[in-house]
Amino acid sequence: MTIAAKLSVPLKEVDLPVEGMTCATCAGRVETALTKLPSVEAAINLAADKAHVMYDPLQVTPHDIVHAIEEAGYTVGHEHRRFAIHGMTCATCAGRVETALRQTPGVVSAVVNLVSEIADVELLAGIATPADLVFAVDAAGYEADLITQDSDKEIETLARETRRQRLEFVRVFIALLLTAPLLLPMLDVPLSPLAQLLLATPVQFIIGARFYVSAWKAVRHLTGNMDLLVALGTSVAYGYSIWLMLQPHTHHLYFEAASVVISLVLLGKWLELRAKRSTTDAIRALIALRPQYAHVERDGREIDLAVSAVMPGDFVIVRPGERIPVDGLVRSGASSVDESLLTGESLPITKLPLDRVTGGSINGNGMLRIETRGVGEGSTLSRIIRLVEQAQTRKAPVQKLVDQVAAVFVPVVLVCALATFLGWQIFTGDTGAGLMAAVSVLVIACPCALGLATPTAFMVGTGVAARAGILVRDQESLEIACKIDTIVLDKTGTVTQGKLSVSGIFAADGVDEMQLLRLAAAAQKGSEHPLGKAILARADGLELPELVNFEAIPGKGLKAKVDGRQIVIGNRAMMHDAGLATAAFEDKALAYEKRGKTVTWIGDGTALYILGLIALSDTLKPTARDAVARLHKMGMQLVLLTGDNLTTANVIATEVGISTVLAGVLPEGKADEVERLRNTGRNVAMVGDGVNDAPALALADIGMAMATGADVAVNTASITLMRGDPLLIADAIDISRATYNTIRRGLFWAFVYNVVGIPIAAAGLLNP
Repeated sequence: MTIAAKLSVPLKEVDLPVEGMTCATCAGRVETALTKLPSVEAAINLAADKAHVMYDPLQVTPHDIVHAIEEAGYTVGHEHRRFAIHGMTCATCAGRVETALRQTPGVVSAVVNLVSEIADVELLAGIATPADLVFAVDAAGYEADLITQDSDKEIETLARETRRQRLEFVRVFIALLLTAPLLLPMLDVPLSPLAQLLLATPVQFIIGARFYVSAWKAVRHLTGNMDLLVALGTSVAYGYSIWLMLQPHTHHLYFEAASVVISLVLLGKWLELRAKRSTTDAIRALIALRPQYAHVERDGREIDLAVSAVMPGDFVIVRPGERIPVDGLVRSGASSVDESLLTGESLPITKLPLDRVTGGSINGNGMLRIETRGVGEGSTLSRIIRLVEQAQTRKAPVQKLVDQVAAVFVPVVLVCALATFLGWQIFTGDTGAGLMAAVSVLVIACPCALGLATPTAFMVGTGVAARAGILVRDQESLEIACKIDTIVLDKTGTVTQGKLSVSGIFAADGVDEMQLLRLAAAAQKGSEHPLGKAILARADGLELPELVNFEAIPGKGLKAKVDGRQIVIGNRAMMHDAGLATAAFEDKALAYEKRGKTVTWIGDGTALYILGLIALSDTLKPTARDAVARLHKMGMQLVLLTGDNLTTANVIATEVGISTVLAGVLPEGKADEVERLRNTGRNVAMVGDGVNDAPALALADIGMAMATGADVAVNTASITLMRGDPLLIADAIDISRATYNTIRRGLFWAFVYNVVGIPIAAAGLLNP
């Protein structure tokens, strides 16, 4: 009989998504690994990629189950959940919520942002549920609401925050109204003790009730927070005043000290609430871009549907002045589109058939018919909102250090207050003065300043960046960006437009230029490379031979069987690898390259001879020279990195003003060059836009991707430049530096205030 049976403990059941299973053997391996655990029964559903597990919670934990699956060579899926946390007042509260979430079985990580009052939780799918996490937060003394992408819930949350801010203002107003008369004795205007008691009591126990509630929650969990300091300090002043009222002689009462402290702390919290609200303006502005309805073509007629009901492949009609509801391709019509709130670009962009449009942007004066490609969670706008939210929630290294300091702050202050009272009692015997000095220590201490200085600055920084068209993946990236001293720029798509066009064709003797173009274009039908797209564009309208097979050689070119011939296309290295002699064409190729053109070699791999050359031109981005000049002024060392040949790369580098060039670099070599620079002690940012840039973007201290490029580059990078404008590189670093300087100033004054203020209060030189 198992322990669970003896104690009548019911078995628990979980359904875990298992990733990596491909056959019945995989399923059997997972099942075997699980059933080796004590008191575990498992059934594997290969079709659904799930494991149904029953286990004895006294003998096995969920993490034991996950570990067994991972040891078998598979993984359990993770999911992210976000919660709005209510009731936090300082960094200690945020730390307590984090601890409660992390201790919940199935939670991998939890980060709580005091400013946005958001908890970002990563959990093992199937083990921890949102209800479990809400319960854990509730047990810690706070409230949590699951955040979804439901627009109605977002509107409801916004309305709740507005009501909360108004309620805080009413409390502050009433507290100040009742407290003002208590200050009359300080102006030598008499006010009876009874009147002082009647004015101070509602401030202390009705308006100030929230401090007692929060303090009790903290004490119950053996921790401290700002509210505990306020509750202790004001209660001592209030209670001491009542004791003095009962004495036979008239004494100075301290009701005004207790009420003023409560009123001013509430005023501070109201101002803090307003500041918190302003830090989320960027996200609110993005959420406001989400249209609610779309004009959709269905069954030969136009109907209005909720955007959530629009499917990829649907055709959407957007009239002049309307907001575009979906991501997609323009199929008919032409218009100018305002994408400023998404990209920071102030000028409208002309959209023609086959151009991409982004949901949330505003249509100009033309009507567009758009084929839907992305809606809901898969839309660009949703991804942007998610990135900004994640950036504002995740903690930078400096924030983690501050949280550690804030966690011990309240206990230290309580010890200081007790030491202050005892010191006055021992050395002066003046109980009243000692009590007031101790109260002063309690109420002047401010852990909130430490807890808010860093996240507030980061939230403002990421918000400003988002409005400028710069998406920062997390706070750590924003912190690191200010230390960058070397920037590696990919050439195509970063410094140049990346829109190549054929500018010259040179065919070998006996080869017709159009035949050369047809062969090259037919071979490129399987390629996504910009060179291939340019050649295909030039051959538009020509009848192309059939492509039988296709093999891409990264960093060199491709091989393809076209019209019964083995066609080899690429750079010199590709020709040499295929055994093709290039000497007869070198002069012509060099002439093209000296004019900044990229040369593509075309050869016959069967007959082993060169068929000809195709030269392609790319133009500099309009802001490339200004961006390079600005980065130089910021003290940056710039490196132009490209897979193109050295001659062409030098032409481009000279035009923009870059002196260091690394040319002919293969995709894996780009990452090696970034690592080499880092090993010399440089802090390196890599800027690119292509699939072949992804390894280098991941390896750099900071990866910056042009959003106009490949998805894999954007997903790998720490920072995404929405406009693909190289000037945004300098903007990103400027924002990082400004944010970090603000954090340093905030932390400096927070520490100075507490380090200087507490000793002065302990000396009796400050009144509560």
